[in-house]
Amino acid sequence: MSQPFIILREGTERTRGRDALNNNIQAAKIISEAVRTALGPKGMDKMLVDSFGDVVITNDGATILKEMDVQHPGAKFIIDLAKTQDQEVGDGTTTVVVLAGELLKRAQDLLEMDIHPSIIVEGYRLSMDKSLELLNSIKIEVSLNDRDSLLNIAKTSMSSKIISGESSHMADLIVDAALSVEDEGTVDIDNIVIIKKQGESLSDTQLIKGLILDKERVHSDMPKLIKNAKILLINAALETNKTEFDSKLNIESADQVQQFLDREQASLKEMADKIISTGANVVFCQKGIDDMVQHHLAKAGIFAVRRVKKSDIEKLSKSTNAPIVSNMSDLSSKDLGSAGKVEERKVADDDVIFVTDSPQSSAVTILIRGGTEFVLDEYERSIHDALCVVRNIIEDKELVPGGGAPELFIANELRSFKLSQPSKIQLAIESFATAIEVIPRALSENAGMDPIEIIGELNQMYKDKKFTYGVNPIEGKIDDMKKLGVMEPVRVKRQAILSASEAASILLRIDDVVSAKNLGGPGGPSDMPDDMDF
Repeated sequence: MSQPFIILREGTERTRGRDALNNNIQAAKIISEAVRTALGPKGMDKMLVDSFGDVVITNDGATILKEMDVQHPGAKFIIDLAKTQDQEVGDGTTTVVVLAGELLKRAQDLLEMDIHPSIIVEGYRLSMDKSLELLNSIKIEVSLNDRDSLLNIAKTSMSSKIISGESSHMADLIVDAALSVEDEGTVDIDNIVIIKKQGESLSDTQLIKGLILDKERVHSDMPKLIKNAKILLINAALETNKTEFDSKLNIESADQVQQFLDREQASLKEMADKIISTGANVVFCQKGIDDMVQHHLAKAGIFAVRRVKKSDIEKLSKSTNAPIVSNMSDLSSKDLGSAGKVEERKVADDDVIFVTDSPQSSAVTILIRGGTEFVLDEYERSIHDALCVVRNIIEDKELVPGGGAPELFIANELRSFKLSQPSKIQLAIESFATAIEVIPRALSENAGMDPIEIIGELNQMYKDKKFTYGVNPIEGKIDDMKKLGVMEPVRVKRQAILSASEAASILLRIDDVVSAKNLGGPGGPSDMPDDMDF
């Protein structure tokens, strides 16, 4: 009798063939359905509670998925898909997950018809390439001078967010922020600092042409306002250095104690004198500042701040033209940067520092106001998405109508394209076309509209060559998206189609899932209890 041949470690689970494929598809569909109702201006919010009891309320796809604690590898793959979308283009995370889930759902129908996964993957690949080509054919070129288009794109991004009620005010602010840090056609979002403070309302949110630091002066005797600031940036501790190793100090008399203290104070005063000798009247230190140094700086009328974040120090360096000094021994006036004004102000109940009128406009700050911490966090997420969208337009200078219009156009064109392909490939292309219609379908469903009726009306508009018509969830009807100013970056749509198609294709190729159990660490089961059954 033949003995079983075991090659996998005990406890390992293996799922093969159609079961493995169906499990992955099912997991992706569940994740997709979880965020589908959050799509569009009428999308619903999700309340997420983590293991510590912290609550997040949002309809941002990336945030929803990030906060979800999933175990299934297929589900984790879809969540990584959303992360990639967020990193690459900053928006469209809900779209890409919904589209990937729908592609897999339609693929499952084909699998039940005994269509081989390789054929489905090939059909999806052809559909993806054709979709990207079609997307380029309907794009609209814009310029940096077309402020209306930039405002419309920002408003469209915010239409589905909690800040939609103040979209006009916020769109102006976001466009100004992006244009302020624009450099030769590129926008670095990292140069736009977002500070949140409770109190007031969203309408009181403002754009500061400069930096705001969530810090305060180290000494109350220091001036609150410095005009024509000469700024010194220090990446070194303004304190007595501790020895690297444990050390002992033998003191045999009280005089020696006093000598030691005098020497320490002299060292600290020397630090302060070096700073004063440069002519600096503002000091930002990345590390600590000793009380004695604080005292001498305050006497000299110098505004000093300690424990400034590295990222803030770097932004200050860019905007003030001040080098970051690490060696205190060779300080000079050449190490100084400048700003028109450095001021400590009270915002809400906190003291914050404003650094404005800098020689370089390489950094700006958006000061967000709102009633609660939950609201402020959602405001920040919404503003970040809108900034990314405006950045995409400034860099690419191309957009398409929103409201599901490009998806409907692509779906109809794919149905004509499939006729030139073999019969089984045609089925896969048809499934892709039906899947991509999920965007206008979900927009209409979330607005309480009849998706079948809406899709039918839009298809009629397509026959009449009205390619800019899409779903208007606010009014509950179809409308001309171009006339409404509902526009989206081509980059977001392109990345969503590309990522969703590739993700679906990868999952469709998997027919074997091997899940290893944790058996106590790298050494195997040696750390298990002695009474464990084997």
